[in-house]
Amino acid sequence: MTAVYTWDVFSTLDGYGSYGPDGDWGGYWGKQGPEFLDNRLAVIGEEQRMILGANTFRLFEKLLGPIPEADLDPVNSRMRSLPTTVVSRTLAGPFAAPGVTVAAGDAVDVVARLKEESEVPLRSHGSLSLNRALMAAGLVDRVQVTIFPVISGRTGTAPVFEGAADFDLELIRSRVFDGHTQELIYRPTLHS
Repeated sequence: MTAVYTWDVFSTLDGYGSYGPDGDWGGYWGKQGPEFLDNRLAVIGEEQRMILGANTFRLFEKLLGPIPEADLDPVNSRMRSLPTTVVSRTLAGPFAAPGVTVAAGDAVDVVARLKEESEVPLRSHGSLSLNRALMAAGLVDRVQVTIFPVISGRTGTAPVFEGAADFDLELIRSRVFDGHTQELIYRPTLHS
């Protein structure tokens, strides 16, 4: 049996995964609430391996690497402690986060092998281009999109599904946190 691979991504209502350099909206666009944060901690508290692309990992290292463990919030502390595979031909350690390994090679080959070998589920957060390629190859079992109640038409960057193939989505679960943040979990199938 192969490990389930979930692409976990945050988005604005208009489909952006981050904000521009002049924007002042941080990771959750300032819309995180207690229900959302409790759920995030539960989701990443499960046994799993993170799979990240090089750009997302560099960003995590830049944002979280210099922060002492005692100063991290529980969600980021757990994320930093998870075993993580970074798919990259350019990165080399050492890294601030423990348990990080680099897998050089084609992302499709690396993740196909990890799905066969892993005894725990695989989860990727962000890593847009990596996950669009994995979806096209049929390796993403679940797309978990958390939609924050913002539109960032002027400052938004990184359109989440820009350039992606066409997919049919089967809704597995939907939830609303704190009365305004939606989580949608889909099973993607390449549209033929």
